Amino acid sequence: QAQLVESGGGLVQAGGSLRLSCAASGRTVSSYAMGWFRQAPGKEREIVAVIDWSGSTTYYADSVKGRFTISRENAKNTVLLQMKSLKPEDTAVYYCAADSFPRRISFSFTGFGSWGQGTQVTVSS
Repeated sequence: QAQLVESGGGLVQAGGSLRLSCAASGRTVSSYAMGWFRQAPGKEREIVAVIDWSGSTTYYADSVKGRFTISRENAKNTVLLQMKSLKPEDTAVYYCAADSFPRRISFSFTGFGSWGQGTQVTVSS
């Protein structure tokens, strides 16, 4: 399994922006779909965005569509999540994850086998 480390979280005012980064080590993730998930207190973990191994296919939750952009830099074994127009309801711990199998794309957290420790994003109103 890959080891994933997220960074870039923090406190931001509503309407602001943050960029989350996920660095993979242990093995290359260039052949694996990557996803960002989030979990707010008292709520279930939910999908935010997914990108396939090639970077040509992306998926976004309706709640973030048009505001968040997922991208990957395979040469750096890194996945990014650019977040704009942040809202208080975006407050959560954000997790990076790698699909369990190469060259496919999953749309549920059950399909992802490697997870980071999470980074806190707090949006104040």
